[in-house]
Amino acid sequence: MFDKMEIFRMAQGLAVHAGTRQAVIARNVANADTPGFRAQDIADFTETYRKTGPELPLRTTREGHLPASETGLRAAAIREDDAPGEPNGNTVSLEEEMLKAAETKSKHDLALAVYRSSLGVLRTSLGRAR
Repeated sequence: MFDKMEIFRMAQGLAVHAGTRQAVIARNVANADTPGFRAQDIADFTETYRKTGPELPLRTTREGHLPASETGLRAAAIREDDAPGEPNGNTVSLEEEMLKAAETKSKHDLALAVYRSSLGVLRTSLGRAR
């Protein structure tokens, strides 16, 4: 019964994706004045979830780890922004990065809400009150 709890894997994957994207956004903001720096972003969660392929396979290092075929997650590749930049070659727009950060925070909050709700349903089904 507990080996196929896809909702928990999906919520965890969304939270990890949001954390990774927030780190990329923070790096963009930190380099907003660096000449020649190209803004970066990662693919949307829907593009990275459920993709499988030989590019970045997950591997198990201990017996207790989940095998790659069960997780459905693939590491998100960082891609550079192709937008024209400032005269110094920098392509970071602080306004866009602020919008991306707010969107990413809401996705992280969504992942936590799904996890909490699913955990509540699981507890209720086991007959345990919160």
